[in-house]
Amino acid sequence: MFIDPFTFILIALAVFRISRLIIEDQIFERLREAIWKKFPPHTWLGYLITCYWCLSIWISSAFAICYTIVPVATAIVALPFALSAVAALISKRLDD
Repeated sequence: MFIDPFTFILIALAVFRISRLIIEDQIFERLREAIWKKFPPHTWLGYLITCYWCLSIWISSAFAICYTIVPVATAIVALPFALSAVAALISKRLDD
């Protein structure tokens, strides 16, 4: 399987953004707390949603499988997340 550099960066940014969305963003706070009630952060599942390394492996694996099966649809799904990641990185840079 070959992936061109543009698509690689697109998916990488999408993986970053989705990981951050789940691990840190307020929109997923209730879900994180609900999971932590049943699976505290020291458990496997609880730790999974606190660790970028851990969660990004699973998200990137899902993207790799989807890209292999339906590359165009995967790129379309990844695009808004990648654009959001770029906007967030630019915003952070401007705020610093």
